[in-house]
Amino acid sequence: MSEIKNIQLPDIGDFDEVEVIEILVSIGDEIQVDDSIVTLESDKASMEIPTPFAGIVTEIKVTLGDKIKQDDIILSIKSENDDTQNADQNAETQHSKPQIVPVVVPDIGDFDEVEVIEVLVNTGDELSEDDSIITLESDKASMEIPTPLAGKVIDISVSLGDKIKLGDLILNIESTGIDTPKKEEPAPIATPAATSTTPRTTTAITPAPQILDQSVSTTPKGNSHASPSIRKLARELGVNLSNVTGTGQKNRVTDTDLKGYVKQIITSGGTGNALPKTPVIDFSKFGETETVALSRINKLSGKHLTACWLNIPHVTQFDEVNIDKMETYRQAQKANGIKLTPLVFIMKGVIKALKNHPRFNASLDKSSENLIIKKYFNLGIAMDTPNGLVVPVIRDVEQKSLIELATELAQTSAKARDGKLSPKDMQGAGFTISSLGGIGGTQFTPIVNAPEVAILGVSRSFNKPVWNGEAFIPALTLPLALSYDHRVIDGAQGGRFMAELNNILSEANYD
Repeated sequence: MSEIKNIQLPDIGDFDEVEVIEILVSIGDEIQVDDSIVTLESDKASMEIPTPFAGIVTEIKVTLGDKIKQDDIILSIKSENDDTQNADQNAETQHSKPQIVPVVVPDIGDFDEVEVIEVLVNTGDELSEDDSIITLESDKASMEIPTPLAGKVIDISVSLGDKIKLGDLILNIESTGIDTPKKEEPAPIATPAATSTTPRTTTAITPAPQILDQSVSTTPKGNSHASPSIRKLARELGVNLSNVTGTGQKNRVTDTDLKGYVKQIITSGGTGNALPKTPVIDFSKFGETETVALSRINKLSGKHLTACWLNIPHVTQFDEVNIDKMETYRQAQKANGIKLTPLVFIMKGVIKALKNHPRFNASLDKSSENLIIKKYFNLGIAMDTPNGLVVPVIRDVEQKSLIELATELAQTSAKARDGKLSPKDMQGAGFTISSLGGIGGTQFTPIVNAPEVAILGVSRSFNKPVWNGEAFIPALTLPLALSYDHRVIDGAQGGRFMAELNNILSEANYD
């Protein structure tokens, strides 16, 4: 036999009227006991209201935006009465009854008092074990406190801004335990000594205050609005809700928002899109502006360099090299009609150092657990062009003379300026050199050009007074900056590479 039952709004705490922001069922839906039927939102929190009966939805009495209060009818359902089932339920009820169990603050570390910054539940909420109930914040971190047992929230003893400590009562929860004779007496107050010996149970004769699991999770502080079920799903997915943009009413985070955010993180490799956004400002209100589109090279190199900076743990080491001997040799060749730039000498010196330090001419494999050592010696040379920075590759540098390298560099530079480099011209480097010697500057930090693991930055040479033991003499000094992937190269290896390169360049020993 079936009957129509009205489902009314239960006591949800100290609220006169609460807004309906989501209706979770439709007419004709078959629902089970404790299925959520509507979501309400007050000025403090949102909450899902469950059904106390199973049946088929016949009529919905509320609409989005309605303000409802305790005992207002939410919907009607057609419920089937099964005398046998009711008899079984009555028999079961005789053996169990609700128990009011206090939930107190667990041991959360070396803090005397911690501030309540968010209350995540409301009176009347049905909680599952480990659902978060409040968020606390110390001077070091914020943390969500979970409930140790399932049940219905009877009353809440804390509010926003309260300072609470170990053993303080958070809320009382109605949990079903085995009906056994018990002595009516107040529940004991938790103490640090009792905390370590109180077992988690729902069958005790006198329910003791429940001590929560001490492995509470720490999360960045945020002011996101979401239902308890969404918060639980976010915890399971490892998502900080303060990073998710809500599209529901009053910026509430919905199931679609959360899943879309996770999908975006997965497809973007876990970087970039998960970062906080920079502010968007209308600069024209401060004065005259002009908008210029980035070139295609700017856009491509920008994305690549961002990925390199985010994914590679950079270390940069600086050094200065006395290049008097190099410059003397270069000027002598110039007098003979042979023009050689300092870059070709640096290229030859780098190749000699790479042969003795093969980890610098390598790349990590896809798993990042193996190193691929390259037996060839191709150098990427960063070049400035009217359209932006490009990095063409000079191949087999160890097989070419200084003159051959100077000729190839000039030809490659011309192709780069004219935009005639092919994709093949920019592939296959094992190490990159970025030289600003012809422009200026004393030092800079070059970004490793992945999948390579190291890059050499070269700044403009300058004369520097150096003490030789008797007097200060001028020395032509070349500033160098070596950036490398710290997963592959440690500081000692970087220092040895730089020391050897310094010796090679200062002694002009390239053979």
